[in-house]
Amino acid sequence: MKKAILYINQFFGQIGGEDKADYPPEIIEGLVGPAMELNKQLGDDVEVTHTIICGDNFMGSKKDEAIETILGFLKDLDFDIFFAGPAFRAGRYGAACGHICKAVKEKFGVPVITSMNDENPGVEMFRKEMYIFKGGKSAAAMRKDIKKMAQFGKKILNGEELLPAEKEGYFGRGIRHQIWLNPPVTAADRVIDMLLKKIRGEEFVSELPMPKLDRVPIAPAIKDLSKATIALATSGGIVPVDNPDKIQSASATRWGKYNVSGLDRLEAGVFKTIHAGYDPAAADEDPNRVVPLDALRAYEKEGRIGKVHDYFYTTVGTGTTQAEAARMGREMVEHMKATGVDAVILTST
Repeated sequence: MKKAILYINQFFGQIGGEDKADYPPEIIEGLVGPAMELNKQLGDDVEVTHTIICGDNFMGSKKDEAIETILGFLKDLDFDIFFAGPAFRAGRYGAACGHICKAVKEKFGVPVITSMNDENPGVEMFRKEMYIFKGGKSAAAMRKDIKKMAQFGKKILNGEELLPAEKEGYFGRGIRHQIWLNPPVTAADRVIDMLLKKIRGEEFVSELPMPKLDRVPIAPAIKDLSKATIALATSGGIVPVDNPDKIQSASATRWGKYNVSGLDRLEAGVFKTIHAGYDPAAADEDPNRVVPLDALRAYEKEGRIGKVHDYFYTTVGTGTTQAEAARMGREMVEHMKATGVDAVILTST
C-alpha cells in the first residue's frame, strides 16, 4: 500500500486559532482534521499515515527552524507522496504550504500537492515549484478541494497519463513538453486553424499563452521630504474602537479614513485592530505598532518631513481579493490627491 502524509496549520489541526499561530511543528501518527477526508478520498490503495501540524506564524517567522524540524520528522518515515492544505485564500497558510512542499520535494524527491484559491499569494510564489490545485475561497470548499488533490495524487502514484494543467485543474507551472497528438495533427494545420478562427472572430486557445502582468510603474523620488505631506495607510485593520465604517475583519470590501490632525499618537482603548488574520494583542496594546503615527510625528517635529496628513487610511488584508484591494486603493488615492498628499507609507501586519 502507498503511503501519504498531510501538512496542515494550527487551526485545521484543531490546536486553536490566532492565539495558537505560534504553535511549533508537531507530527501525529494517524489522521487529524482534513487528513480524515484525504484518507477517504485516496481510497484503499493509499493511506495517510501521519499528520503534520504547524502554526502559521511559526512557519512565517521561523521558517528555517520549522522546515528543519519537519524534515527531521520525515527522514525515517516511509512515504510516497506529500500533501499540504488546502489553504483557500489564507495567505500565510498558502505560503506555509508552499515552503514545506518545496522543501519536501527537494529533500525526498516525492510528489507534492497542495491547493489554494487564485487570490492566495502563495500561488504566484510557488506555482512553478509544485502542483497547486485551484481551490475555493474558504473551508466550505474543503471536501471538493481535497477530492481534486487526492484524485491527482492517485494518478501520479498509479503511473497514469497526466493531462495538461487546465484539464487536470492545477495552476500552470510554465513547463512545456513535446507530446504526440492522437490522432496526429501537424503544427501547420493547427496554426492555420487558429488563424482562421481569429480572422472569423471565433474563440481559440493559443499553444503559447502570454501571461497578463499588472505592472505598476515606480513613482519618482520626492526631491525634498522636508516640504512633503506624508499620509499613513494600512491593511492591518486599525480603526476607532467602535469601527464606525463597519470594515469587515476578513475579505474586506470597505475602508475608512480617520482624522488624526490633533493627535501625536494612537492611544490604546481609542483605536484597535479588527483584523482577523493575526493576534491582535500587540496592536491593541499599542496601535502605533501598525500605524506608526508617533514615529511620523517625531519626524515632523524634527523637520525631516513637512507634514503628517490629517487622515490615516485603513482596511483589512486577510482574504481580501486583489480586485477589491485595487478598487479600495484607487478610492483612497483619489482622496489623498485631492487633499495634497505627496507620498504614502503603507503598513501591513
